Formats: sequence, C-alpha cells, structure tokens
Amino acid sequence: MSNLNWKPFVYGGLASVTAECGTFPIDLTKTRLQVQGQVGDSKYTEIRYRGMLHALGRICREEGLLALYSGIAPAMLRQASYGTIKIGAYQSFKRLLVDSPEDETLVMNMMCGVLSGVISSSIANPTDVLKIRMQAQGNVLQGGMIGNFIDIYQQEGTRGLWKGVSLTAQRAAIVVGVELPAYDLTKKHLILSGYMGDTVYTHFLSSFVCGLAGALASNPIDVVRTRMMNQRALLDGTCAGYKSTLDCLLQTWRAEGFFALYKGFFPNWLRLGPWNIIFFITYEQLKKIEV
Repeated sequence: MSNLNWKPFVYGGLASVTAECGTFPIDLTKTRLQVQGQVGDSKYTEIRYRGMLHALGRICREEGLLALYSGIAPAMLRQASYGTIKIGAYQSFKRLLVDSPEDETLVMNMMCGVLSGVISSSIANPTDVLKIRMQAQGNVLQGGMIGNFIDIYQQEGTRGLWKGVSLTAQRAAIVVGVELPAYDLTKKHLILSGYMGDTVYTHFLSSFVCGLAGALASNPIDVVRTRMMNQRALLDGTCAGYKSTLDCLLQTWRAEGFFALYKGFFPNWLRLGPWNIIFFITYEQLKKIEV
C-alpha cells in the first residue's frame, strides 16, 4: 500500500480532459454516423452523412461551427470522473500486485485494465448518456447540461441515466483492457530494445499503437452502445426501438449487415489515435513534475 499515491488519479483526469477537448468534433461525427440508418427508429432512418468529412461539413453548414462541440460539457465532466478513476485505479492495481514496472506481465496488465475500466465507466455512465444524446440530436435538444440531466431523469427515471451501463462497462473493459496494456507493452519493448529511450517519440508511437488496437476491439460494441443510449425509453418501460443490447446487435447485423457494426470506424480510430497521443504525452509530461 505504500506505493499507492494520488498522482495517477489527478494526472489521469487532467490528461483525459485535455485529450477530450482536442478530439471532440471527431467523436461527434462518429456518433452521428453510428446512429443513422436505423430501421427501428424513424428519426434516424435517413442516411444524412456519407462519411466523417461530409458529416463535419454538413454539421457546420446546417447547425453552425459550435454544433461540433454539442455535448462538450458532459464529455469533460465524464473525463474528469472516468479518466481520473480509470488511470488512478489501473496504476494502483498494478502497484498492489508488483512493486516495479519491470515485473509487470501482459496478462496482469490486461486484468488491471479490465477491472479499472468497468469500475470507472459504471460510475461515469450518466454523463456518457447525456453526451451521446446531445451529440446525436445537436440543436434539436434544447437546454443546457443540467436541464437535460433533469429532463432525462423526469422522463425516464434513474434507469435512463444508467441506460446502457452494462454495454458501457463491457466496452470500457475491452478498450482499457486492450489500450493501456498495449501502450505499456509497446513502450517497454521500445525502451528495452535500445533504439528509443523514454522520450516523447516513444510515447507518440506507443500511443498510436494502442489507439489502433482499441478501435479495432471496441467499435462493434460502441455502435450498439451508442444506439441503445440514444433511444428514449419511457417510465412505463415502453421503447420503440431495441429491447436489449443483444436485440440491438442482432437487428443491426440482420438489417444492415456485419460491417454496420464498424460504422464510424474511421472517425473512431481517428479520434482514439489522436486522443491517446494527446493523453499519453500530456500524462507522461505531468509525471515529470516534481510535487
């Protein structure tokens, strides 16, 4: 327990908020691409966007430049909670098991990543629901962050704020269980190879690898999670769209084909890549601060 400290929590939160602000417009286009073309929801049947660049241009023309940051407030709140707990818990779990980074193994890091991802995402789920609603509906969803929180609670109850929590936890388990170990493993081997030291270039390459790995692993569950969170369920339990996460997965696959589960992959990767690069470079620089 003597090896546990507060720094990974604080630095993880600060780096997460920084990365979120830098990549948010890409995340918004990913959400718009993922919710369109649904057979079971009449509001999103139309294919409005042909791709990420087309979505960016059309959103700017029709809704204004500020629409690219619809949902930024809950997104920053989410990262301040999710990112703080995720990184802090991951580093703490590792130090509970081994005293030195050199003693870490891939399996151990994956277990720590899965556990920290599930815990942090479950706690931060309400902010994720609100962020996706504000991103998907843009200027159609009126009111600020607090007003929309209250609206979701009044219309859908507490369950509405934790809609899709199981999928969010599963996605976080996959993303964190793949990304953080991938970063640690890549960084470790680059340094041990002798070709690269513990420098910004090493951090850049390692974060690029972990971003690609995370996007490939998480995109199918991310599509299902986005659609589940975006649909409205009333207090009486009725819902016009998907009955469960499995139903959403099967309906999407049957109606739109397997590759519908990889809708938004390019913006997802383009977001996860730069997001991880900004995050890990910021995090590594914060670690060098003497406190």
